[in-house]
Amino acid sequence: MRTKEDAPGDRWHLVGVVFFILGLGTLLPWNFFMTASMYFNNRLNTSEWINGTVTATKEYYFNNWMTLLSQLPLLLFTLLNSILYPRISEKVRIAGSLVFILILFILTAALVKVPMGQDRFFSITMATIWFINSFGAVLQGSLFGLVGLLPQTFSAVFMSGQGLAGTFAALAMLFAIASETGEETAALGYFITPCVGTLLTLISYLMLPKLEFASFYFNKSKEQIYEVSASGELLPKGVRENEDIQENGEMISELTDSVPNGSPSSPESDGCKQAFVSVAPEQSNRAKSSVLEVFQKIWVMAFCVTFVFTVTLSVFPAVTVDVETVYKGKWERYFIPVCCFLLFNLMDWTGRTVTSFVQWPSKESRLFPALVVSRVIFVPLLMFCNVKDRHFLPVLFPNDWSFSVIMLLFSVSSGYCVCLSMSYAPQLVAPQDGETAGALMTFFLSLGLSLGAALSFLLRLII
Repeated sequence: MRTKEDAPGDRWHLVGVVFFILGLGTLLPWNFFMTASMYFNNRLNTSEWINGTVTATKEYYFNNWMTLLSQLPLLLFTLLNSILYPRISEKVRIAGSLVFILILFILTAALVKVPMGQDRFFSITMATIWFINSFGAVLQGSLFGLVGLLPQTFSAVFMSGQGLAGTFAALAMLFAIASETGEETAALGYFITPCVGTLLTLISYLMLPKLEFASFYFNKSKEQIYEVSASGELLPKGVRENEDIQENGEMISELTDSVPNGSPSSPESDGCKQAFVSVAPEQSNRAKSSVLEVFQKIWVMAFCVTFVFTVTLSVFPAVTVDVETVYKGKWERYFIPVCCFLLFNLMDWTGRTVTSFVQWPSKESRLFPALVVSRVIFVPLLMFCNVKDRHFLPVLFPNDWSFSVIMLLFSVSSGYCVCLSMSYAPQLVAPQDGETAGALMTFFLSLGLSLGAALSFLLRLII
């Protein structure tokens, strides 16, 4: 078995760049549809001429349906991906999902120039959102499993790329507003952007196996699974027990040296070694643990990522998008794009990026779940901002700057806690279970999104 001393370097940081692009590509679909809500609402909620008369505007509740039809398939297909991923090859899951997402984005861009009835346009758009998020769930779960085979820093890089996806979409929306071109032209340019981004993501993934650094860790994971499986199946039981007793220390030392998530010189690696030592004898008799066994080791991180996204999506964007500025004029057009979407996504990306340099609290600390739970304070804080169409709650933070400060802290803490949760989980299991842990964490991430989306309807009514 090859050890960490044999590992090649990440030449020119190409593997890091590829996983950053892959992270960016996984969340492009959701962010581009979310930030394009103004385009969809303008196209749907307009009056129509029927028999020479103007009909009343029909309310389609696009934002509500978009949220529902985004999160349901995300949750469903993430669960299916967690259970069925061993039966479908990684290349089919990742490359196939990217191809279908690209086709659906091209369809969305083409529909900008195609005149059609509002009901038909609404139905096609909702179907597109459903299928894009279904393929996105499979893509995201597969990539989290893949990045779990590499050192921990690559998980942070991947999450950082995901954080930038929202910033990318928000900037594209701002450019469309600032261009002051026709609505159709601006929308067409807006939806062509994710087509290019998805194509770049596909090319980056196809390059990955050709990079020596990535190939080393992917092949090493396969070798570990084969050797552990072979030693348990080919040797007689008595021989296996004797060799386990005589060579236990040597085997554990060799395997823990090759744990992908963390370097032996770091505190994170020491914790990972201890966790691995405790399961190494058990893992010597089988290739991979069951899904339930993996969950029992990562349930704290699963709870953390679920709770973070439940809090985040309960108020963003359902509540934050209705906050009004106190300054009238041209700034009104830019207030929500800048102070809601751009600020959130930029600070969320910053929070994810910080974890590449700082990992506090540690994965064993009880302070980390406490930090995650404490984020619930942002829910009432944002509800007390200057949200329009309120009925029950008073406005305690009417100024733009107070809303911006709350949004800054809210988004930085969201990105930081999510990235730590997703990075810590693969470190709590044996290397051969890293992909299962990644797939499970993606399911609980999706569960948090769904719970937050459902809770947002209630919170909006309370205001």
